[in-house]
Amino acid sequence: MTPDQPKYKTTDEVDFVVIGSGAAGGIIAKELSENGYRVVVLEQGPYLTEKDFIHDEIKVLNQDLLTNHPDLQPNTFRKTPDEKARRQRAVAYGRLVGGTSTHFTANFWRFHEIDFHERSKVGDVPGAALADWPITYTDLEPYYTKVEWEIGVSGLANASPFDPPRSKPYPMPPLPVKSGGVIFERAARKLGWNPFPAPMAILSQPRPGRSACINCGFCLGFACEVGAKSSSLATAIRMAEKTGRCEIRPNSYVHRIELDANGRATGAVYFDEKRNAQRQKAKAVVVCANGAETPRLLLLSANNQFPDGLANSSGMVGKHLMFNSGALSVGVFEHPLNDYKGFAVSRILHDFYELDPDKVGFHGGGGLDARFDQTPINFALGGLPPGTPRWGKGFKDALSHNFTRTVEIFCHGTSLPVENNSFSLDPDVKDAWGLPALRMTYKDHPDDVKLGNWLNLRAAELLQAAGAEKQWSYPAGEQEFSVHLLGTCRMGKDRKTSVINSDHQTHDVKNLFLCDGSSLVTSGRGQPTMTIEALAFRAGDRIRALAKRGDLSA
Repeated sequence: MTPDQPKYKTTDEVDFVVIGSGAAGGIIAKELSENGYRVVVLEQGPYLTEKDFIHDEIKVLNQDLLTNHPDLQPNTFRKTPDEKARRQRAVAYGRLVGGTSTHFTANFWRFHEIDFHERSKVGDVPGAALADWPITYTDLEPYYTKVEWEIGVSGLANASPFDPPRSKPYPMPPLPVKSGGVIFERAARKLGWNPFPAPMAILSQPRPGRSACINCGFCLGFACEVGAKSSSLATAIRMAEKTGRCEIRPNSYVHRIELDANGRATGAVYFDEKRNAQRQKAKAVVVCANGAETPRLLLLSANNQFPDGLANSSGMVGKHLMFNSGALSVGVFEHPLNDYKGFAVSRILHDFYELDPDKVGFHGGGGLDARFDQTPINFALGGLPPGTPRWGKGFKDALSHNFTRTVEIFCHGTSLPVENNSFSLDPDVKDAWGLPALRMTYKDHPDDVKLGNWLNLRAAELLQAAGAEKQWSYPAGEQEFSVHLLGTCRMGKDRKTSVINSDHQTHDVKNLFLCDGSSLVTSGRGQPTMTIEALAFRAGDRIRALAKRGDLSA
């Protein structure tokens, strides 16, 4: 806790309690506290800072230093609702102040216009519940710009012919191109495609209190010890604390939102670090716990008024889970590229962002990026070509040769919303606090698999055009695990088919708001965090307007 933070009592009725401190929660806390409101942020994980961030692959990646731990918070998985779910890790998210934004790749694509009105354009998709957003790209554009300038995004405006309109350029130039990016760009242009510098939430120039990227090479999966990654921790949380009106309360595992007799949210019940139950009173509640834990919290908060889960009169809480489709092609080149240094991605392309379903035979679209996001142990365990010896001289030779010469082409695509794809409460498995575990039900829509494999063919073409000495692919298949947790409390005008309105206000409880990946109506083309943060800035505006008018009172 910084000296600027207040210390509210749980019996103090603060103006807002914000549940979750990640991409959305940090921004909403900043926006509300900067505008005079008293805010308590309840974060289930610890408050770590730059001095705590390390490059130990075992502790960070294998022992879940920064993420939810499957022994504490087990998940179960099934493909269809009639199956018995089995215990397995199904989701991963940041479990610390700053959430997943502390250790993400930092790809920061805006959604395009099509993402907001795809249902109107392509019509009904059999087997899916595709819907239009109640807002448009134009509504969100000022907030995309706000993210870029206030949080810090490096990029080159109008570098892609497919870019949506923007009101301002990026505040910083793009990060330097990596060797893999040069290879990607040359090959893509040879094929007639349009590569461009990747917009990244990583500083290419220093900002007050933050360094530009130092190319440490421990980026994806790791938190940044110099503040170059534009996480909620390094940006919005620090701004919120400086107001003197926002308390970040870590190790606070919220498990219930309480209502009064009038159906008004009165606060949040949580377990503190010693697993004692506490209750923080508040005039309004904003849930930003992520696309898995937000619906779980609403379901855990069932009561007499909402027996199927809080704010769930529609029955849509937890439904329409989307992951983003994906596939991967890998190439090994003749000369060292040394792409293990630095951030993951420097070049992308969006030529396939909006595909014509009549021409390709499926719905959706996506993009490609050139990356190397593997650290040494990770690479040794999973980065070598099929058939490589797993021990001895052949293994060592392959490691020595390939680690400096490998480029991955990652395929990012849409994921269609399917009502049965969902999060619910497991009736049998409990977490370490005795609460029902998160149960995932998920089976990819066939179009998502077709899209992933179509994009993977384009990635293979690109590697061939680039002159890779060796290449192989990991095709799209049925997913059972994700870090993109989207659409489970979707936004909409119709209270019968959605959970929140365009102000992020739940249809059922006027002083209860939700803002995170669960709010999304469509998945976008693979990079949701920029849109989640733009929604958070907009939600901050809308919530303040409602509070000012007195619309949150009983």
